[in-house]
Amino acid sequence: MADIHSTAIVDPAATLADGVVIGPYCVVGPRVRLGPDVRLMSHVVVDGDTELGGGCTVYPFASLGLIPQDLKYRGEASRLVVGGNNTIREYVTMNIGTRGGGMATKVGDNCLFMVGAHVAHDCRIGNHVIMANSATLAGHVVVEDRAILGGLSAVHQFVRIGRHAMVGGMSGVEQDVIPFGSVSGDRAHLMGLNLVGLKRHGFARDDIHTLRNAYRLLFADEGTLNERMSDVDEVFGSCPPVDAILSFMRSDSSRGLCQPKDGHAA
Repeated sequence: MADIHSTAIVDPAATLADGVVIGPYCVVGPRVRLGPDVRLMSHVVVDGDTELGGGCTVYPFASLGLIPQDLKYRGEASRLVVGGNNTIREYVTMNIGTRGGGMATKVGDNCLFMVGAHVAHDCRIGNHVIMANSATLAGHVVVEDRAILGGLSAVHQFVRIGRHAMVGGMSGVEQDVIPFGSVSGDRAHLMGLNLVGLKRHGFARDDIHTLRNAYRLLFADEGTLNERMSDVDEVFGSCPPVDAILSFMRSDSSRGLCQPKDGHAA
């Protein structure tokens, strides 16, 4: 049975799994589904067609599942789907999707959203993602597994952040960030590889060495980018992390690619 504080307002139509705890002054709407052991600390609002997976903890004043901050939204029956074991800190906001973005905003498992982080309509967030204080995603952003977004960073709509990428604090990201890349700056540019993250997550020394060599060739001065991509594929394509970067770069993008500021590889 769910444990609901007497001051909370929970619609009788909401679906609450075993072990749910709803603290003081929370508001839960009729189409909300809370998985096992979800905990809403206090003053949390969860509304709309919203699903929270088991084990999520939501801290005071977070707002989940309300309508997008998008003037094109016309009341379509879109959703917010959040996976399991996520930590959602104070003042985090996550909006439902829109007709123009597949009708859903989706968040994976085991993510950390620090104070004031914002996930806009139609975003797709992978697993083990960290968004630091006041990190902000515009609509339709894709953030792949284990990416980290530093405090006060902002990501332009339709941008993709590759897996294991690192976005520095106070960065404005207008273009796609390659997997394992590290970007920073007022208008973010590629600083190199996220070597600290690679080491922390147990990547083999040989793979890291290969990645560094591939990165230098990929962002060298000679030839076009397509030519350099072909050279990297030929020389280093058997390395799975390198192949992940090449696949990311070859996939569809509306924003272009974040590159080194001076055109030289770090």
